[in-house]
Amino acid sequence: MDKARDTDGGFAVPVQDRYFEDYQPGISCVCGNTLVTEEEILRFAREFDPQTMHVDPAAAETGPFHGLIASGWHTAAMVMRITVEHFLNSAASLASPGVNDLRWLKPVRPGDTLRVRFTILDSRPSQSKPDRGLVRTNTEVLNQSDEVVMSMTALNMIRRRGAAPGTTE
Repeated sequence: MDKARDTDGGFAVPVQDRYFEDYQPGISCVCGNTLVTEEEILRFAREFDPQTMHVDPAAAETGPFHGLIASGWHTAAMVMRITVEHFLNSAASLASPGVNDLRWLKPVRPGDTLRVRFTILDSRPSQSKPDRGLVRTNTEVLNQSDEVVMSMTALNMIRRRGAAPGTTE
């Protein structure tokens, strides 16, 4: 990954130092620079999404996308990697209850380079567990032409600064 295109987008601290208090509404950052290869598309699809458009380059040429494309689930997995490496602190990220509005908007093809724009929509302390808060983030996956190829709204539970590990139950 080429971190030269990463932007902190207003975070006061680097990712390894981020806790709930650092994820403030309005902060936006662009992270990652992942090259999508044909080999990875084929490997993922053969195991998890063996549709012709993902596993057979020759047949995909005559299909609706006129060529091989990555599975949307493969794209989501690549986004997860970028999220873990560039957006969430592994010491503070507790879990995610899910995502909303997941959309695959444009095909991802071999040779595409993906980046992710995270925009924090809102954050609030948990009412039932004072050691954490909930952060809702708009996530947009961009290709090398800055086209949005995937979008979703993610919800993450993030440990509050000073909360001791193991007090999350």
